[in-house]
Formats: sequence, structure tokens, C-alpha cells
Amino acid sequence: MKHSITPIIIAGGSGSRLWPLSRKQYPKQFLKISGDSSMLQKTVERTKHLSPPIVVCAQDHRFLAAGQLDEIGIQAQSIILEPCPKDTAAAITVAALKLQSLQGGDSIMAVFPADHDIQNSPSFNQAIDKAAALAAKDKMVVCGVEPENPNTQYGYIEVADKNSNIVKRFVEKPDLKRAKAFIASEYYYWNSGILICKVSCFLAALERHQPDTLFHCMKALKNSTLDLDFTRLPDREYLQLSSISIDYAVLEKELGLSLVPLNTQWSDMGSWDALCTKSAKDANNNACFGDVVVQECNNSLVYSDNRLVTALGVDNLIIVDTKDALFVTTRDQAYKVKELVATLALNDRAEHSENREVERPWGRFDSIEKGDSYQVKHLTVKPGERLSLQMHYHRSEHWVVVGGSALVQCGEEQRMVAENESVYIPKGTTHSLENPGKIPLHVIEVQSGSYLGEDDIVRFLDKYNRLPDKAS
Repeated sequence: MKHSITPIIIAGGSGSRLWPLSRKQYPKQFLKISGDSSMLQKTVERTKHLSPPIVVCAQDHRFLAAGQLDEIGIQAQSIILEPCPKDTAAAITVAALKLQSLQGGDSIMAVFPADHDIQNSPSFNQAIDKAAALAAKDKMVVCGVEPENPNTQYGYIEVADKNSNIVKRFVEKPDLKRAKAFIASEYYYWNSGILICKVSCFLAALERHQPDTLFHCMKALKNSTLDLDFTRLPDREYLQLSSISIDYAVLEKELGLSLVPLNTQWSDMGSWDALCTKSAKDANNNACFGDVVVQECNNSLVYSDNRLVTALGVDNLIIVDTKDALFVTTRDQAYKVKELVATLALNDRAEHSENREVERPWGRFDSIEKGDSYQVKHLTVKPGERLSLQMHYHRSEHWVVVGGSALVQCGEEQRMVAENESVYIPKGTTHSLENPGKIPLHVIEVQSGSYLGEDDIVRFLDKYNRLPDKAS
């Protein structure tokens, strides 16, 4: 018997272990690292035979999430916006409460991290169906993966025996000696992060083990507001939540959990070494992305998102080149990149969290060049979209249309600006830019002034309901 299952997609992570490609502003779940789909899109596509999903993400990523779902033709039941990260217990709880309000407590929910790579759809679907059948009998079910190697960056789940697959305990990221022992025992699985159960069973377990989380999440959802198609959680209630994972909060304490093996290739894609391991290789075991030429190299990953990158006579390296940062390390040290990112943050380097190319609901901009009193950007405006009606206190702007046609409002005047034409926006003048055409609009923007920060903006009218003094 088939059961109705609602995917809960957790897409709120920052993905700093894949820096400099993944950053707080544009984390790994939204990146199209290989191919034309992001990890979020692949996760949703993998579960599209189930009910429409509920997605939980950071409020700053709302248009990224909505835009990527729209690209693949998926309409979410709800996109819930977290005002700040509080780990997976809070994210899953608000989603479960939302599902309860939509479909009732007997609904079966299936929690999926948005940043995992899973192969072999038939085996995946069979495992989810088996877990749902157990969930319908009031079981809480986790999915485990047969370990391929003694990986020390994954959590493990021990089962009491291989016949019943009753969970005995969870083990978080063991050292190499213990990981090797786990592999040898054959009673351990990698923790996939997938949880399947009835909403009522989950909430009852949460009340037993983490009542404060349940209380504050209920209060947050009760006081949430509808913003366009998003459910926006209030800052005040959400800030009172403790940051705790669902494993620590509930699963490690709950007795009688069942495990269903996920008999497919799986990776959490949480590090450069993991990406290298799972990617297609050349004859010398190198994984290359972008405009890359390698010679006499072995067992390395070389990534370029902008220009030619070459490597000669090196082994076991990670080389990642983006528009504003170059990262080089050995494969066995790549997991320490979070420490490097923390150092950048302490040194007030914007690169630790911000990208040179920034997504906006209307399109994107790329900061090409910046000086003390000027900045040059390349704006790409999607067909039918427009920037807000806005004003800047500290800068003037000069727009040059290099592709498509623009409808520009400058003060009280509106006019069309064609390719190879330009318009000047004086400081303190209300203005807006719209793409009325059928192809992307490309504009070179030259800013000039005493302060060029993205927070020098006052909005008067915005189709995306962004706050008056916020850029995102």
C-alpha cells in the first residue's frame, strides 16, 4: 500500500566546508557545481513523486529557493523562512507544525537535507516506501547507508542486529581507529540525515525530550506572517530557541527507532574531498571543473568558475579558483577550511560570507571593479522583472545598456534606453530599472560617491516586498 508522504526539505545550512565556492550569502545547496541543477533542485526532483514539499531556508535565501523551485516546475506547499540559524531541530519542528496545520497529525513527513548527493532512484524510492510503511504503524524511521570506507566526517548509526534493524545508538564523527572498527563490525551505517515518521509521533517525541523547542516553535509559527508565498517566522520568538540538531535533541534519546538501509550511493557533499571522491575523473584520477588544464597531476580536484586554471606536476591537491578568491590545500587538510573561513571573519574579510556575484529576485549583479569612490557592476535583469523604485543618499549611478532594452525611471521621467545608450542617475534622485523585453537585460552600472555600501538604499516601491532599507 502506497502512503502519502510530504517531503520536508531542510535548506538552511551555510556550507562553509566548500568555501570559497559556497558562502553564507550563496551556500552549497543552491550551487550548480556540476551540471544544470543545484543540490536543492536535485533533492526536490528526487522526491517529486511524493506530495509537494515544505522547504525551510534562511530568509535571505527566500528568492533563491523560490526561483530554483520555479525553474524545475515545482510548487511548494510552503517555504518557511528562518530569521536566524538554529540547527535542524528547530527547522524540522516548525515544518512539522506547519504540515500538521495543513494536513493533520497523521500525515507522514520525510525529512531530507537539501545538500546530499544520492544515486539510483529505484533503490531510493523503495527505501522511502518501506520506511513510510513502518511510519504508518507509528514507527520513527531513519535511513542508513552501508559505509564504503571508514569516513571520519560522517555520523554513524549502530543497529542491534541486521534482521530487525532496531537502532542501538548514534555516534557522531568518530576518529579513524573507531571508524575502522565500525566498518569491521558490520553493525554500523552512515547517518544519511533522512527521517520518516508521522507528524504526531515526531511532535510527541519532541515533547518528551525537548519541550522548550516545541514550545518556542509553536509560538513562532503562531506569530508567523505570510509574505508573498513565504511563511516568515518572527525574530523575537525564534531567537529564544536553542541551537541543537535533531539527533541530539530527539533521535539519540528516543527508544525503538527503526533503520531502513538506503542501498544506493550517497554523499553529504560537505567537503571538497567528498566532491572529488564522487565526481567523474580523468585517467589520473583528477576531477576537473570549468576551464582547467592539468598535466602530470594525480588524485586532485581543480575548479575554475571564471578563467583558465592550470596545474603541473602536483598530486592530492584541492585547487578552487573563483572570481574573488583562490583556495589551495591538500586533500587530507581540506576539512580544515572552516577554520580558515573563521580566520577571514575575524579579519573582517567580506569574502568569508559574501560573493562577488550576488543573486537578486530580479536577476543578479557582478561587482567587476571597486575603488575608494567608485564601483563598476554588471547587472543582469531577467525578462519581465524590475528593480525597486529607490534612492541613494551617497552615490550617483551611470547605466550603460549593453544588451536588451531597459525601461528607466529617473525622477518623474520614464524612457526606453536601448543597447549602446546610457542614462545618468544623480545622487538623491528616485529611480528604477525594468526589463520589458523577452531576453535578459545587461547593464553596466558605474557608481560614484563617498559611500558605496549596499545598505545605502531607500525603497519606495518594490514588487518583492523587501524591507525599505535592505538590499537583499
